Amino acid sequence: MAARDVGADFLRSARARLASLKTLGEQALARLDDADIAKTLDPESNSVGIIVQHIAGNMRSRWTDFLTTDGEKPDRNRDGEFEPGLTTKAQLRQRWETGWACLFAALDALKPEDLTRTVLIRGESLSAVDAINRQLVHYGQHVGQIVYLAKHFKWRTWESLTVPRRRPG
Repeated sequence: MAARDVGADFLRSARARLASLKTLGEQALARLDDADIAKTLDPESNSVGIIVQHIAGNMRSRWTDFLTTDGEKPDRNRDGEFEPGLTTKAQLRQRWETGWACLFAALDALKPEDLTRTVLIRGESLSAVDAINRQLVHYGQHVGQIVYLAKHFKWRTWESLTVPRRRPG
């Protein structure tokens, strides 16, 4: 397989994996009520609302001008992402969609030859491939947290989002 084909395959794969994470998160969010948005498991835990604020803030910062500016934008208030803010599902969905739209616009604009370019995140030099993989892992961790919280809050009525466990017959 030619290097260009590998690059194109990587971009297709990364987009598909990220789209899958977006869908999984949306399925979990759809099961929550407004009252669930700010709930936490303990005082040190993040709510679903805070996790979405953080993901969306991270996406805007990392993916705006992905190839040309540091992924940690000077106007980002990362600490503020961890303060209560979003209180309704409508607010949550709007912030969620804004973040993902920024990510997909940047990712869809990339060409295979861009993957070897150097990008910066907090002053650290990374290949574009490494930066994409870093974000894929980061978002996967947070979507997993959203799914876990949704399942915890809705355990009585929960239906599996993926392959359900075997249930005794």
